[in-house]
Amino acid sequence: MSTHTNIIPEPPATPGASPSAADSSQKLERGLGNRHLQMIAIGGAIGTGLFMGSGKTLSLSGPSIFFIYAIIGGFLYFVMRAMGEMLLSNLGYKSFRDIVEDMLGPWAGFFAGWTYWFCWVVIGMADLVAVTSYVTWWWPACPRFVPALLMVLLLLGLNLVAVKLFGEIEFWFALIKIVAIVALIGTALYMVVIGFTSPPSDNFPAGAQASLVNILNLDGGGMFPNGVTGFLAGFQIAFYAFLGIELVGTAAAETKDPQKTLPKAVNAIPIRVCLFYICALAAILCVTPWKDINPDISPFVNMFSLTGLGIAASVINFVVLTSAASSANSGIYSNSRMLYGLAESGKAPGGLGRLSASKVPANALLFSCACVIPGIGFLYATDSIIEAFTYTTTVASVLFVFVWTLIIISYLVYRKRSPELHQKSTYKMPLGIVMSWAVLVFFAALLVILALDSQTLIAMALTPIWFLILGSCYFAHVRRAKARGKVI
Repeated sequence: MSTHTNIIPEPPATPGASPSAADSSQKLERGLGNRHLQMIAIGGAIGTGLFMGSGKTLSLSGPSIFFIYAIIGGFLYFVMRAMGEMLLSNLGYKSFRDIVEDMLGPWAGFFAGWTYWFCWVVIGMADLVAVTSYVTWWWPACPRFVPALLMVLLLLGLNLVAVKLFGEIEFWFALIKIVAIVALIGTALYMVVIGFTSPPSDNFPAGAQASLVNILNLDGGGMFPNGVTGFLAGFQIAFYAFLGIELVGTAAAETKDPQKTLPKAVNAIPIRVCLFYICALAAILCVTPWKDINPDISPFVNMFSLTGLGIAASVINFVVLTSAASSANSGIYSNSRMLYGLAESGKAPGGLGRLSASKVPANALLFSCACVIPGIGFLYATDSIIEAFTYTTTVASVLFVFVWTLIIISYLVYRKRSPELHQKSTYKMPLGIVMSWAVLVFFAALLVILALDSQTLIAMALTPIWFLILGSCYFAHVRRAKARGKVI
């Protein structure tokens, strides 16, 4: 592990205040370097939804999928810029939860922290289902619970060692994703150059020739072949693909130089969206016209299969497996850090705030993993993996909208309360006030879109249960605090 000893101070009462040396010995170590944060950002930007869900999105939206990813990526970029400006305005902030609590009050910190934790529990459960599916593709006789349980135990063990090891794991997981996408784009370009013709299909009896013109879909209804309805239907899975993009903010607390590394990671988001989403999907559409996209099969697997490579399916199955494992790894990391912050502020049991000798929140890691393991039940409770995947991703998306909305509202309060900090900031959010309101309108529109589909509507209807439970817990927390004479 790095011998660098710069560690996180408590949120100072005034900007620039420093903690005592005694207190600092119990804080998280800044063990992540620039390359770790950059890859964590890439891993967050390339979610399981790209590999698993892009086939379904393409079949619904056709070439308009480019606009969907561009719109979502554009708005979330401004969410990250808002978070980045506030994080760097006070290095005592360990995550966006500290920002929300400081700007909106203790209730907001409680709701943001626990909701974000639950988001990753839900995503972790979905990842267990996905990992099990990929492993049993190779070994059908393997009991379903075995790969899911082994993955949790493996990632738990690795995360308990040191934060730098988490960074190394994510570095290699993200690198595998990058290699797969670059290989996809390169293969597609080669097929276009040689004039590759795909096998005959119902939509193209003579086969379809690989061409850049296929992207425009001139003979099949243009960029919006299924109209507005198809365009809107593509937002659900596409939005889920971006969940985890805020990990750059959570990980910033453990980077050695957040003033440099955080802006670099956030500023690269538009480039990553363009390369990893738009270019990858454009490559697929060049070779496979959207009418031939099978929503039940990964378009990545399908395109590599067209090359005639016999091991293509196994290679891509491995890539998607590592993508799901990466998501689960990020969830375990993020969950434990959020619980650590909640425990430090008295909003979770104090034991969850204890650090190991390696300065990682071991108890929080154990508790988070224990809460993810019941997700193995999804392997037996639903008719298909796609059904379980749709429900869990929708719940996670709605909860993330709530958390990201709190970040934007916090930014508006920050601008009103601390205009001097904004003026001194070296990383100002572009068009801060205007884009904050634009993002809030986008989130409201997204919830309306999710309500238009029967499956996603059912999942949305379940999310208020979480807030009722959380509200009850918060009132109990307030009562206990008052009984002890503490001020909330």
